[in-house]
Amino acid sequence: MAEQEIKITAQLFPDPDVCIFRVDRPVFPGGAFDCKNSEQAAGSPLLEALFALKGIREVFVTGDSVTISKDSDEEWQVLGREVGRTIRELINSGKPLMAEDLKQPVPSDEEIKRIVDEMFENEINPAIASHGGFVECVAVKDGQVMLRLAGGCQGCASSSQTLRYGIERSIRERIPGVGEVVDVTDHSAGVNPYY
Repeated sequence: MAEQEIKITAQLFPDPDVCIFRVDRPVFPGGAFDCKNSEQAAGSPLLEALFALKGIREVFVTGDSVTISKDSDEEWQVLGREVGRTIRELINSGKPLMAEDLKQPVPSDEEIKRIVDEMFENEINPAIASHGGFVECVAVKDGQVMLRLAGGCQGCASSSQTLRYGIERSIRERIPGVGEVVDVTDHSAGVNPYY
């Protein structure tokens, strides 16, 4: 079988240890899985191969994207090439990339938005109100949650950490199969950040 040309683009997060790789074809169509270690990766060739790379801490796969958190000082220019090569080799192998039993049922976009809005109102916003901030769910599309941080959170130096390790983690605990959680805030327009 001839090798296909596979385009992969990388986008760095504000958190320098996180990078999202978008592939020009689905890697886990209709599924989402947040893999925290090599034990959870067992049975999924893509996850096993990525965790075999040095410095990979966590891998989140959904649709056509692979979000990687690293725990090493390796620059993304180097590690990113290895990640891209690994993804391309597995796609060209023709094997399934992910174990079929990893697919988690995901609620409808409307139901996800309802759950997230309720969570923000009752848990998240009261917790960040002391910093003068709040967060809102702008939209949910194909399981992808788009959030806007406002008030003291807009432009705050800690906003990416709050989003990734606080808000996103809470959403994933409540809705395990949810897709990507995207910050659509214009942080450069923040006028009164907490820090």
